[in-house]
Amino acid sequence: MKGLKMKETFNIFRFISWVAIICSLLGSVLLFIVGAMKTYSAYTTVLFAQVTNESLSHLDTSEVATTYLIKSLDTFLIALVLFIFAHGVFTLFISDKKVANKTSVLKWISTPNIGHLKNILGEVIVIILFVKFLEIILINLNSLKWEILILPISILMLALSLKFLGLGREDKKDGSDDI
Repeated sequence: MKGLKMKETFNIFRFISWVAIICSLLGSVLLFIVGAMKTYSAYTTVLFAQVTNESLSHLDTSEVATTYLIKSLDTFLIALVLFIFAHGVFTLFISDKKVANKTSVLKWISTPNIGHLKNILGEVIVIILFVKFLEIILINLNSLKWEILILPISILMLALSLKFLGLGREDKKDGSDDI
């Protein structure tokens, strides 16, 4: 009797996950808008030769536009991370597993367990850090120092740790692709 009551309590509290899902989706939409605004800034920089950011004034307009596009790519990637997180939390804690198995979802976004969700998020974070490194290199191209190597070394260490941890990896028996 006590175990059944505890199970019902946990079943009810799983719906608190909606807070994380809704906030992640709202953040994702916001970052997609911000990414679109950064892309717009790249276009205005090229078409009207306007450099709105003084810290980028030492760069050519095409380099400034490239910087804005790299920043928009970074923003879009973070927006996708929030979207994937929201989908993963929904899949793991809210959705009915019987119904979810009947609907077709791309394999790369399906979340069979929390380890798989962590792995997807970790991989995307490594990519975001790499894009951030490219942005820093582009902005500071004329004044590079040895300290800038800290970021790529950190990215490499994160990537290797993700590889060694292998969170949520399933053995591919049929050799099919993830997409």
